[in-house]
Amino acid sequence: MSSPSLDAALADIDTVFNGFASPAETGCMHCFAPQDIAYLRTPYTRVPADLLRIFAFKDPLHFEDYGAVIRRLLPQTARAMADGSFDGIGWGAHGLSRVDWRAWPADQAAAVEAFVHAWWQDVLTTPEPPYPVHDVFETCATILHAMTPLLDRFGAHPVADRHLVSCAGEWLYHLVVDDSPLGWWYHGDDDAVVAELQTWLAAHAPARLRAQGEPDLATRSELLALPYDERWAHPYWFNPSATN
Repeated sequence: MSSPSLDAALADIDTVFNGFASPAETGCMHCFAPQDIAYLRTPYTRVPADLLRIFAFKDPLHFEDYGAVIRRLLPQTARAMADGSFDGIGWGAHGLSRVDWRAWPADQAAAVEAFVHAWWQDVLTTPEPPYPVHDVFETCATILHAMTPLLDRFGAHPVADRHLVSCAGEWLYHLVVDDSPLGWWYHGDDDAVVAELQTWLAAHAPARLRAQGEPDLATRSELLALPYDERWAHPYWFNPSATN
């Protein structure tokens, strides 16, 4: 069961984007049949689930007006993201991350931002969300073009702390060697992504990870605060705990 804030955000998406279409859309004739593209030109018609997923992750160059396409799909797309009916999240660049939705009219931009925040918050308090939490984080971060609002909401909570274990396990593999764990970040400045995640994990994760019985993840999070050479010269690497 979703949270009241997520339900409200989805209802707002439904209202704000109700009846949108891309009336002049032709699409890529090599990738789509005419009847597929007809869905994009026709409002108030549900797009089949498999086609919805393809549209939502397809390269924008396959469409005449990708912004209009994404707005057309948003009521269905947002609900599929929230209820887990998409066949995967995080396996590609989500369409919302590839349009300038912040330049849309204020009510539209506000609805998108509120939905992303509510979805992330709902996932953090759901013991078994339909998608891996680190994939949801990446999807939300690439849509927002920012990680700070997501990390600010990743506070201590019994369920969120268990999700932190999963995220830390995925992120630390990359961050310990100063690489970005976000494979679909197309907004430039990977160094800033790495620095923000390293700083946040080093400051906020160790105690929470130890409380979850993850001393090695906790120690590796602490090591992120050190310069690269000092990090790898640390005694931890020569005598890690038995749980490593």
